[in-house]
Parts: sequence; C-alpha cells; structure tokens
Amino acid sequence: MYSTDINMASNEESDFQKVLEYSIFKCSSYSSTFTPENIITDKPKDEKSCWLTANDNHPQFVILKLLQPSIVRNITFGKSEKVPICSVRKFKIHGGLEPEHMMELLTGDLKYNSMPETFELKCTVGNLENYFPVRYIKIVLLQSWGRSMNYSLWYVQLTGTDSFKIVKPSIDWLNMYQQKEIVRLCMKHFRKYQQQEIFETLQKYTGVQLENPILSELYDVLVVKGDYVQAEKFITDAVEKGILNEYINAQSYQVLWTKMLSPDPKPGMRGGHQMVLDPAAEVLYLFGGWNGHEDLADLWAYNINSSTWSLICKDTSQIGGPNARSCHKMCLDPEKRQIFTLGRYLDTQHRLPENLKNDFYVYNIESNEWTLISEDTAAVGGPELIFDHQMLMDVDKRTIYVFGGRVLIPTQSNEDNTSNSNELVFSGLYSYHVPTDTWKILACDIFRSHIQGVPLVRSRVGHSMLFHPGSRKLYIFAGQRGNEYLNDFFTYQVDINDFDGINWSDFGNDNSTHIPAAGFTQRATIDPELGEIYVLSGLSKDKDKRDENVQNSFWIYKIDTNKWSCIYRNENTGEKYWRKMENYEPCPRFAHQLVYDHIRKVHYLFGGNPGRACLPKLRLDDFWQLQLCKPSHDQILKKCKLIIRKHKFEELAMSNSIAALQYLQTNVSEIIDHEDKEQRNEFQMLASLLFRESTDFGDESMQNNEGTNNFLSINSDDPVARKIHSRRIELYDKLSEFFPESLTQPRANLIDLLPL
Repeated sequence: MYSTDINMASNEESDFQKVLEYSIFKCSSYSSTFTPENIITDKPKDEKSCWLTANDNHPQFVILKLLQPSIVRNITFGKSEKVPICSVRKFKIHGGLEPEHMMELLTGDLKYNSMPETFELKCTVGNLENYFPVRYIKIVLLQSWGRSMNYSLWYVQLTGTDSFKIVKPSIDWLNMYQQKEIVRLCMKHFRKYQQQEIFETLQKYTGVQLENPILSELYDVLVVKGDYVQAEKFITDAVEKGILNEYINAQSYQVLWTKMLSPDPKPGMRGGHQMVLDPAAEVLYLFGGWNGHEDLADLWAYNINSSTWSLICKDTSQIGGPNARSCHKMCLDPEKRQIFTLGRYLDTQHRLPENLKNDFYVYNIESNEWTLISEDTAAVGGPELIFDHQMLMDVDKRTIYVFGGRVLIPTQSNEDNTSNSNELVFSGLYSYHVPTDTWKILACDIFRSHIQGVPLVRSRVGHSMLFHPGSRKLYIFAGQRGNEYLNDFFTYQVDINDFDGINWSDFGNDNSTHIPAAGFTQRATIDPELGEIYVLSGLSKDKDKRDENVQNSFWIYKIDTNKWSCIYRNENTGEKYWRKMENYEPCPRFAHQLVYDHIRKVHYLFGGNPGRACLPKLRLDDFWQLQLCKPSHDQILKKCKLIIRKHKFEELAMSNSIAALQYLQTNVSEIIDHEDKEQRNEFQMLASLLFRESTDFGDESMQNNEGTNNFLSINSDDPVARKIHSRRIELYDKLSEFFPESLTQPRANLIDLLPL
C-alpha cells in the first residue's frame, strides 16, 4: 500500500500550482449559443462567453473531465464584467475517478460582483494522510442571485497537480482502501447474521481487521455473552482512559450564565465602555463609557479570586491619563503589563478642529501611571480621530492593529445631515509597533485616497476583529457601513499583508438561522487553543422589517471546519419576562463589553444599553459570568450505563416480568435523573412494557427463556436467540457511536448499498 505524506508534498508546493486541462464530459442542459464549453476560456468582456442553463426546476450540473487523473486543490470561478442576475450564488463540487462514484469536495457561495473567486477543495482523505485523486469534477448549481431557475457560469479554472509521482501512489492507495472497506463491510454483515465461519475465513485470508480489538472485546462481552455488568465495566474503563474524549469534544456546548454579585464600591451604569482581562493576574480592567448623561473617565479593577471591584482612579485625566470618553478601544500587553487606549466619540457640537486630535495613551499597571504616547496619531502616520473601531495586540511582535471606525470631521462639513453612506468617512487598517513607536497604514478604505501599493478594504464600524497568534491572522466580520448591515467574514495575514475571504459552507436557503445575523455592536472573542471564535449578538437588522433588533444569541465558529453553530438563543423581548429573569440571565443589549479568560474558559459581561424606547438614557450595571459547558466524563458514562440498563431491562421483560420489575426499580431507577422530565417520562414508558401481551415480544416461547445472560448459540434456529441477538447488536451499534470512528466497524451496512 502506498501512502502520500502531505508534509513531504508541502515541500513541493509548486507541483500544486499547475492549471489543469479539462473537457466537458456531461451537463444537464444548455442552449446552442451559451454552451458549457464556454467556461473553459476566460472572457469576462464577452457577454456570450458563458454557460447559460435551461429554465428547469431541478439542480443544474456540469461534469468536467480532466486530461488525466489529478489532485485538484483549487477551483476558480471567473465572472462577467456586467454581472447578470442569473449568476450562480450557491453551488456544490463533487469529484472522483469515475463519474458515477464521487465524493463531495466543497459547498460554497459566490459573491454578486465581477471579481473572480478561488475556493480550496477537499483533496485529502483518511485523516488527512492521503491525497484524493480525481478524474471528474461535477459542479452542481443550486441557486442563482435572481429568482429564475436558470444559471450562468462564466469560467472555471482547476489548479493542482497531475504529477505521476504524486497521483499514482494516491490512486494505488485509494484502490487498496476501497478493497479493504469492502471486506470490512462483508465482515460486519456476516458477523451480524451469525455467519461466524465466513467471518473468520475473511479475516484469516485478507488480514483485515473489522475493528479495533478493544471493540471486538466489547462485542464478545455484550453480544455473545450478554454480560451487561462486564459491559458497564468496559465502558467505565474506556471513559477513564480517554477513549471517548473525541465524542465528548464533538458535543454541543451548553450555556451557563451566573450573575456576579459583589459589595460596593463597583462601577455604575454605562455603555460604550471598554474592558480588558489579564488572565495570568486574574484581574479585569474597566475604563470609561457613557452613563446616559455624560462620558466617564473612571478606571476600575475586578479581582476574579476575591470577586471584588476596586476603584483605581475616579478621573484619569487628573493624573495624566485620557479624559472622559466612550466608544474608545483598549488592548492589553500581558507581558509588559500595559494597557493602550485609542479613540473616542464626540457629539456634533464638539467636533471643532482643535478637538479632533486622536490622542493615544498607555497605562502601566505596575506603577499606576499614564503616559501620553501621541497627542495626535494622524500627525505621525496613524489613524485620525475615530470611534467604534477595533484594536488588538500581537504580543509576540509587540504590534497593535487598529481597523475601521468612523472618522470624526468638523461639523461645518454637514456630514451628519446626509444619508448617503458614501459621504461618511471610515478609517482603514493600521499597525503600531510599540518598541519603535511607529505607525504604518496597511489598507485604505475603498472611498479614501488610494496609496500606491496599499490594498483597499471595505471599512466599517461596530464590527469584530480577533487575532489568532498561531495562524498569524486577523479575523474580521460584521459591522455597519452607512445604512448597510454587514455579515461578511474575511482574514488578514499580518506577516504577508494579504486579505482572504472566508467562504461560507452550505447553510441552507435562509442563512439567518445558520450564521449570525447581519449587524453591529456584537461582541466576539477567540480561543486559539480550541480554534473557536465566540460571538454574543448585538444590534441586528430584521430581514423582514426595517427595524433594528436586539435579542440574545450566542454563536461559535469552528475555524478548522468553517462552521457556525448557535448554542444559545432567547428571542423574548417583553419587559415583564426580563424582570423575572434578571438574576438568571442577562437581558438583550448592545454597547456592552465581553472579555474572555482563555485559561479558565470563562467569559465576563458588563453593562450596556438595553435598547428600551421608553427609557432612552437607561444604561446597565449588571455583571455576568458565562461558561460554556460540555458533557462531563461522568455524564457520558452515566448516559452509556443508562442505555445498557434499559436494554437489559427490555431483555428481562421478554422472559421474566418479576425480575424485570425488580431490575427497573433498582438498577434502572438509580441511574435515572427523576428531576429531568424527559428521563422521567422515558422511565415510565419502560414500566409500561411489563403490561404488554406476551405476543408483543414475538414468539411466546420467550416467556420461558431464562438464558438472557448466557452465551447465544451461533447459527441457532431458536427465534428467542435470534431476537436477543438482534437486540444486542442494536445495543452494540449504539455504544459504538461513542467511540472514534477510526476504532469501530464501518458505520454503513452492506445491505444498504444494494440497488433496489
């Protein structure tokens, strides 16, 4: 068997940059003018150089045949300069060596613009250890940007490698893998139907193992011997050894809110404030904000261990620090123990030229001293006075990144009296190198003066920006630009100055239920170790109305799988409901602050604006802790034991009602959570089994069978034995789902593959 080592192949990166030749093998429909062959050449100015499908009511597709088997890494879609409304929006890509047998390689979306887009295809299988060779690529068109059921596709380019030294071992490996899986499917089938001799013969002459010996031991204990007590011990041992950790880690989080109560003094009501958390020192810092009447300049520290607030300074401007402000941003250098502060909001009447300097401060935690780094960052190559921007620090390089925000300009420009978003001024992307005290512009807003060699970016306010130190990327998403609410998502590679869009997976026709709603003032954090981004909702735009909404939801984005999941949502908006919940769950809000302790895996939320029209000046001062909990090892063990005991009870109920009732009242009852309504109802349903007619269980002879814990006779014609064997197989399959797929028998069944 050949194995392709990806690490080795990565040293030959140039091998995967070849543009691969292909022809059109098959397509669902076309016209005489707009043929699928048109997608082979890139002619964005030629309005007829596209494939235009017929107006059918089924997904359209085209199958491309490569000149020879290849490893396809990327697919690029070209577009027309004049983008038609029938341009493709959603699509799927499949690939394989035969057109009848293909694997899904990608699900994606194309933007409604004239810019070509490149997507990375799945090109490895077998735990990312082997390349997946293809000869055919199938492009399935699922949705266009218009309402019609026809689609236009302009140009398709495939890149990868057809190098013999890479592709040939991959084909050989795939053939061996398929043969092995066929044998495993057969072995599973024959064992399930008690054809032990055939099973053992296959195993002996092929050398193929159906599953890991650990699972074979469980099969023998549970299915053959019916030793349920030993099966529980087996599962207990597997949990203790961490064998079920993969299953536990794949489970959804549960949200646990805790209201943090502490004695006075503590910060008052506010929104638009800033918080940073020092996880090593276990201290949270809060500065400034707006209390509904005025901006604040107080600096607070919260000691996590003692659960107490302390007022460091009531007015930082009195000790050389920044004056009162809101909508500013802060970031922490945990190694140097410094806090940097930049930007602020000014009311229209205060936007005079002399007030529009963007001061930049640093606070030294150890010495309790503020230092004015710059009176006006715009004068030294940095951003102008901005608010609602984002700022964070790359601690390793001691570099601060600042992106977006609204630029404040003098009131005489009347920019606040216009509704044209193009006339609003937004800041770009900047970096500040702390050791050398130097600013650098990395990207300009699309409507600002362009600087030679500096890329353009669509700037915004109220967005999120996070830094992953491992991948060296900034993650930027959402926000607002004029009247437009954004839900785009892109990255910036800080070391090579490169932007890259993140392509959504297929989230269905209504993306609003599968990704965070387009909006701004959401709060986001990142856990680089877990590869997860967390988003607590803020203001969003109702897709059916023109109103803004503020509702509670919490989302997680898995970086490695490019998947969003909503783990918490509460759409209640009534004042009465939230008064009742005030000690159990934070009410919906915006202009709040959320920070994350990546060591202890805990979030902290403070204050904000509840958005109550009847009390427009109301701000909040509640303080919350948020924990994301997954099932513990004990909970998973208890779940497995309950499954085992339920099956044993059902087996006892077939033969001995008295013994079954005793087992239900003792062994099953002790593991049921009787406070859980679902488990309680399930327990009651189990009891009802004892009152069924004997014929409900099958052959009447079951009622006389006492051998539920004995060995089953292989190839037995006894219907009781067959029934028990079938039920134990079901139990074994259920328990196997808790184990990693790499250890278990195939999930599929041979019989399911037969065409009918």
